[in-house]
Amino acid sequence: MIKKKQPLLNRDEIEAIIKKCEVCYVSMVSPEGEPYVIPMNFGYADNTIYMHSALSGKKIDILRNNPNVCIVFSTDHELRAQNETVACSYSMKFRSALVFGKVELIELRDDKINALNVIMGQYTSVENFKYSEPAIKNVLAMKVKILKMEGREK
Repeated sequence: MIKKKQPLLNRDEIEAIIKKCEVCYVSMVSPEGEPYVIPMNFGYADNTIYMHSALSGKKIDILRNNPNVCIVFSTDHELRAQNETVACSYSMKFRSALVFGKVELIELRDDKINALNVIMGQYTSVENFKYSEPAIKNVLAMKVKILKMEGREK
């Protein structure tokens, strides 16, 4: 019997999924009502997702118009089959999390540096980073305080 998707009720399990992922998928809605989803690098700390971007572009235009987002994290993928010759006996093992919130643009220099440090901490073990002034000036940092989160595993 194939195991059904089970909700993850424990916040620690959901946070473990987020911390394990290398990329998140940020979904938003354009002013025309069209869905738009993009992969992004991120960092997670204190119930907040941090991301960065160029100063302008399609996603920034969309987010300035409507800051509501749903962010998807998915990890631990493994194809399984009860019987390798029966197509419908295949399933995918996974763990996933959804977070919902509103994007806030980060304007202040020190707050940008903090956001970038959280993002870098997602991918490295280095603690103190140096940033040039042009790098800080030419990046748009943003944060999403998590309003709601849910997770699933199969």
